[in-house]
Amino acid sequence: MKTLFFGFIAVAVVLFLFTRIVEPPNQLDYLDRVWPGQSNAEKLASDITFDEASAQKLNIWGSPAPAVHHKKPVLVFFYGGGWANGDRDHYGFAARAYANRGFVVVLPDYRKVPDVHFPAFNQDAAAAVRWVHDNIGRYGGDPDRIVLAGHSAGAYIAMMLTLDRSYLMAAGVKPSIIRGTVGLSGPYDFYPYDSHRSINAMNRWPRPLETQPIAFARKDTPPIMIVTGTSDDTVKPRNAILLSRKLHELGAPVTFRAYNDLNHEDIVMALSKPFRNKAPVLQDSADFLMKAADQQ
Repeated sequence: MKTLFFGFIAVAVVLFLFTRIVEPPNQLDYLDRVWPGQSNAEKLASDITFDEASAQKLNIWGSPAPAVHHKKPVLVFFYGGGWANGDRDHYGFAARAYANRGFVVVLPDYRKVPDVHFPAFNQDAAAAVRWVHDNIGRYGGDPDRIVLAGHSAGAYIAMMLTLDRSYLMAAGVKPSIIRGTVGLSGPYDFYPYDSHRSINAMNRWPRPLETQPIAFARKDTPPIMIVTGTSDDTVKPRNAILLSRKLHELGAPVTFRAYNDLNHEDIVMALSKPFRNKAPVLQDSADFLMKAADQQ
């Protein structure tokens, strides 16, 4: 009995230290790796420098041995972290989830506050898309079927690249290469800046409306899915509601999803195996992106 008790205490201590020392996305990635359930996804490449000037790198995930004559659609996924935190190596759970649904998935890093401020992270993301378009064919991906997705600040980045065509044009690629975009719990209409993170990231830019995705809403967008949780207190659902409404009014192809009782973290957690029963975030977003990638 004592052995069992002390064993329980040891496990509890390890779990306590694990949750205190390891960042939450990395915890989620670990749980996803060890959780029961089949996965055919694997890391195809890692630590690839996609932009020499910024020294930023990316990882690539997919199914093993893709057929030479059957290139897969490509998803570039941008992680969140308030433009100040995050690491591509901690989001393998998201990459595996989408790779298992038929995508070649690219996880790029981007520079963060306080080292840089708006618009540097958007420029890094555009450079990543340029690299993907030029090189992803070597990893079984189809450069003509690129879609974007992201969570939180990553959703902001994905939406800015989709709506403000200047970033991809400056990077040397046509904005029309983006076939579709999913934004998970992203900030799209937050000026006046409504948090210390947005202030730190955006406040130095002299024309604040240029920092807002909603300012670039237009009719001729690729298909866009905007996702929120009704209990999100970090990025208020109004961001998703207002951008969806404006795109709809303009006649853009927009789909809106609000998952009841999910908070900010729940949305991205639902991509992982242990928490997929929270809501069909993965199924809905993957189906949407696959349809967008395959449209002519």
